[in-house]
Amino acid sequence: MNTPQYTNTARWLACFAFALSLLTLGGCAGTTHPPLSAAEGLPPPHDYLIGPGDSVNIIVWRNPEVSMTVPVRPDGKITTPLVEDLPASGKTSSHLARDIEKALAKYIQEPIVTVIVTGFVGPYSEQIRVIGEAAKPQALPYRDEMTLMDVLIAVGGITDFAAGNKASIVRNVDGKQQQLGVRLNDLIKDGDISANVPMRPGDVLIIPESFF
Repeated sequence: MNTPQYTNTARWLACFAFALSLLTLGGCAGTTHPPLSAAEGLPPPHDYLIGPGDSVNIIVWRNPEVSMTVPVRPDGKITTPLVEDLPASGKTSSHLARDIEKALAKYIQEPIVTVIVTGFVGPYSEQIRVIGEAAKPQALPYRDEMTLMDVLIAVGGITDFAAGNKASIVRNVDGKQQQLGVRLNDLIKDGDISANVPMRPGDVLIIPESFF
C-alpha cells in the first residue's frame, strides 16, 4: 500500500510530466489559455507545513540532552535519540511539537517541546515549480501572499528565448487541473502590474520557448 507521502509525490510528478508535455504547444502561434487575473485575490493565509528537506530545531524544556536540530528525511520522517521514525511532513510546527511530547512522555515526565522550522522547503504538494525558459528553473517553497513577480525574482527572470506572454500556470482546482494564461512580458518589460497575479500552493509555471 502506498504511503500518503509517496502518493503525493507520484501525483505531482504526474502534474510535472503533464506540464512538460505542454511546453512546446505553449510556444506555438494561436495557442491561448483562459487568462488569470490579478483580481482573483490571494488565497487565504494558512500555517506553514513541514516538508522533506526542512530542518527542525527541537527544544525540550529543561532537557538539553534531547534538544537538537534534525533534518526531515526524504520519507518525511525525523529521528531523535528517544524518538525514531516520527512522521513530520505535512504537519505544522505546533502539531509536530505535540506529537514529540506524546512520544517523549514515555521517558520524560510532562515534557514541554517547542519546534522551530529552518531551511524551508515545504511539502511537495505545496511547492511552486517553474519550468521552461526561466533563467533558473526550480521548485520554490510557497509563501503566504506570494505573487507571480515574487516567483520571477526567485528564478532570475526569463531567458531571451522565452515567449513570456504565452506562459501559463497549471493549477489544481477542486481536484481538477486547469491551465491559465499569464503575461510575463507585460509584467517584466512593460511594468504592467495588472499582470502580477497571485500564486497558489502547488502551481506549475510553464514558460515556453518562442519559435518566432
